[in-house]
Amino acid sequence: MHKYTLISTRFMKEAMDNSLPLHLSHVRKSISIINRTYTLIHSTALTALLYYRVSFLFQNPEIRSHTPTFPWLLVFSGELILSFIWLLGQAYRWRYVTRTSFPERLPDNKHLPAIDVFICTADPKRQPTFGVMNTVISAMALDYPPEKLHVYVSDDGGSSVTLYGMKEAWAFARLWLPFCCTHGIKTRCPEVYFSGAEDHEDGELRGNEFLEERQKIKIEFELFRERVMRANENCGAGGDSINGDHAPIIEVIDEKEAEMPILVYVSREKRPSHPHHFKAGALNVLLRVSSMISNSPYILVLDCDMYCNDPSSARQAMCFHLDPKLSPSLAFVQFPQKFHNISSNDIYDSLIRSAFTTVWEGMDGLDGPVLSGTGFYMKRVALYGTSIQDDTNLTELRQTFGYSDEFIKSMSQKCKPNISNGRDSLAGILREAQLLASCEFENQTKWGEEVGFLYHSVCEDVLTGYNLHCKGWTSVLCLPSRPQFLGSSITNLNDLLVQNTRCASGLVDIGISKFCPFLYGPLKTSFLQNICYAELSFFPFYFLPVWCFATIPQLCLFNGIPLYPEVSSSFFVVFAFIFLSALSKHLWEVMLTGGSIRTWSNEQRIWMIKSVTTNLYGSLDSIMKRFGMRKASFSPTNKISDSDRVKLYQMGKFDFRISKAVLTSMVTLVELNIAAFIAGVARVIVFGNWEKLLMQVLLSLYILIMGSPVLEGMIVRKDKGRIPYSITLFSVVLAMVVLTLGSVVLLY
Repeated sequence: MHKYTLISTRFMKEAMDNSLPLHLSHVRKSISIINRTYTLIHSTALTALLYYRVSFLFQNPEIRSHTPTFPWLLVFSGELILSFIWLLGQAYRWRYVTRTSFPERLPDNKHLPAIDVFICTADPKRQPTFGVMNTVISAMALDYPPEKLHVYVSDDGGSSVTLYGMKEAWAFARLWLPFCCTHGIKTRCPEVYFSGAEDHEDGELRGNEFLEERQKIKIEFELFRERVMRANENCGAGGDSINGDHAPIIEVIDEKEAEMPILVYVSREKRPSHPHHFKAGALNVLLRVSSMISNSPYILVLDCDMYCNDPSSARQAMCFHLDPKLSPSLAFVQFPQKFHNISSNDIYDSLIRSAFTTVWEGMDGLDGPVLSGTGFYMKRVALYGTSIQDDTNLTELRQTFGYSDEFIKSMSQKCKPNISNGRDSLAGILREAQLLASCEFENQTKWGEEVGFLYHSVCEDVLTGYNLHCKGWTSVLCLPSRPQFLGSSITNLNDLLVQNTRCASGLVDIGISKFCPFLYGPLKTSFLQNICYAELSFFPFYFLPVWCFATIPQLCLFNGIPLYPEVSSSFFVVFAFIFLSALSKHLWEVMLTGGSIRTWSNEQRIWMIKSVTTNLYGSLDSIMKRFGMRKASFSPTNKISDSDRVKLYQMGKFDFRISKAVLTSMVTLVELNIAAFIAGVARVIVFGNWEKLLMQVLLSLYILIMGSPVLEGMIVRKDKGRIPYSITLFSVVLAMVVLTLGSVVLLY
């Protein structure tokens, strides 16, 4: 390991002198044993299923003539793909680990390393400035030495209202930060503090002096809110809301006498003719600009709506980064994403329970969790790649990092910028920073290819984390009882589908690129860790078996052709066991993490919806980009709440105001299963061949149960979020066409 990975040696020395560990890890052996046993049993059943399917192909042609070969092969292909992706997913469940940190055992403040906080925003219309400023203030209020904390905001929209909001946030923070430190306030996001239950928590016990001071702060907060929201409505002081063609703008907001973290506004240069690489490009600019101003060895990255819910996250992360045994190979500490606006009936699975429990905790028992875009403390040197060596000459460094000798100099941790040496010093630093934020600086360099956040996917977090793990770095998941960061999750179906389509496209980008885990990682990272990334990359391909199982058995059922074993056959037990064991295992995992049967059904339903919509469209989008048929695009997630949509979400009702093409496909599949189910039941009643068709009848019934919100939206509901009659009628016609053509193509 080169010398730059030892940047925290002096900070770790004091920790080594303390005999008590900074953190502990515990392997959950009982869960691991259950998971491994289940994997073995379920795999055995899958082997029997595959034997049944393959043996059919070698049966007497006279026997096989009763079942068309084409639909049989399609279903068999779906079962193979489903089994393969399921098998990849068992790597998450191999070794569960939980961790406990002890921030009170950290060295004194003077020995703690500095931290740069990166917050990215792009559009004040979709990401309201007041909400972004609350995130900024909460980051400034972290329980960490203020002189070692530096907050950077990347404004990709180039909006004057964002800069105005930051100046207002700085002014309010001068009152807010001392108030939080003096009184030990835990919830340091002012909007949450003054609007929630904590507004009155222990207020009377603190005395009248505290209540009077809080009231004064609250008045100032309301004035701050009013000014920023008025500016947001007016799109700033005469400026445009978004400017996609401008020179780099960098401004440092700081005062010598103020004991506060510095606040830096960064709007990188934007030109229509230059690719900007979305969030990854913005983060790389922040990485370079911050190296000129503060050059802290650690970086906290936050989404603009992901406020600091607990001020101790920095100290929690340092318990791992300053561990002398763990630190040399530790790239980042990941905190799970938690959300404050989840309803009791989370119909859209906005909690993303599976990702932050099963996936992240499972990977933590291997080489560490994947990078998840927000809420992580990254070691700066890890992002510089493996190009820094003792004998690397200046020419090679310039070819990798660009033609800025000042930036190359900053990569030595002995270089500590000082912006307090007067205006001339600051002006020189900002001139260099503007060069680093220009469009052309990355030309002919390895930014986004080998160093910094990588550009090959809109899921830059997953790809960058994978690349770090392949380079020998590790990561850990920190999961305190109190959520360290809270954000606003999606509360309507349209935003869910848009976001997940983008995510699916980004994951497939990785799977079909040079970073494909089956080709890139086998010799660079551990086997199970690489398998986890393979499952992530090809997870969107679930659309293939789900579309298959939602159509082919139904078309055969409609025509009275069995595709599954008879009830009297021993293989019927195999198929039934596989189906029921998969559902039961999922239910067990949900209950284990505090969920309920309703949580389980919501997750099953939304998984099916995503599989037939976002996973399909995201995969097609990625493939089209690969062949140059379309350009990469990125639309920021909408953070503005619509009261009507939120009300439906809180009531547990789907809001079907989504793309007509997506809605039509969902409704058509449900109507297809209705027709197949009715025809199947009729055949069983009339002809009595229930033994042959029972499994297909039950499959259609299960899909209809999971699709009950669609049925309700078509038939029962009268509100704005219902399914339009035109879509229902058009889908009926489309389902009839599918039944007719499908019967001809698949069966004859």
